[in-house]
Amino acid sequence: MLVGRSAVDVVIPALDERESIGLVLAALPPGVRRVIVVDNGSTDGTGEVARAAGARVVREPRRGYGRACLTGLAELGRLGLPDVVAFLDADYSDHPEELPQLVEPVVEDRADLVVGSRMLRPESRRALTPQARFGNRLAALLLRRLYGLEATDLGPFRAVRWTTLARLGMRDTGFGWTVEMQAKAALARARYAEVAVSYRPRIGRSKISGTLVGSIRAGTKILWSLARLRGTAAPTRT
Repeated sequence: MLVGRSAVDVVIPALDERESIGLVLAALPPGVRRVIVVDNGSTDGTGEVARAAGARVVREPRRGYGRACLTGLAELGRLGLPDVVAFLDADYSDHPEELPQLVEPVVEDRADLVVGSRMLRPESRRALTPQARFGNRLAALLLRRLYGLEATDLGPFRAVRWTTLARLGMRDTGFGWTVEMQAKAALARARYAEVAVSYRPRIGRSKISGTLVGSIRAGTKILWSLARLRGTAAPTRT
């Protein structure tokens, strides 16, 4: 059961995850108010499987992880704002049953953004590809050096206060979404926390770290985002 009476909604971007999306939805703990699966142009019936499993499915044919997240948030805005919104991947690499660990610090007003770190547990760290481990270490180092944020991971499994997220003005439509959120949270002096989470090899091949081209594109976008955002003015303090 999720903590307290706060409205907790979940956004799950999905691209060709037919084999895993049902497992993800079945593993979500009781207490989630709404689950939005954003079908990001799937051709394998992912949306149909998610809908049959009880999720609200929104189609976003324009590819891009950040764009799918933004579409999911727009849908939540139309349905009624949550207190907390959580994000996780559709490939069953995250452990949805650990969602209360991420939500609790936000609901208890101890944090505004909580990221599930895969780098804090040896077994989770080993489940990442070598390029993902390297990329996370480099990005975390830059977040500490450039933004003063004590981060260890850019993990997609995260929970954030809705009012905080609204003030960050998220814009990235691609691979830079996660690091943009952390960098902007640091600039806004939002309260940041990490919790150790479990992680396993995903079902199917990763669209990012599963290929050399995808890894290079993601790494370049993340580094560019960190450099660009460092020169922006800080948003209003949350």
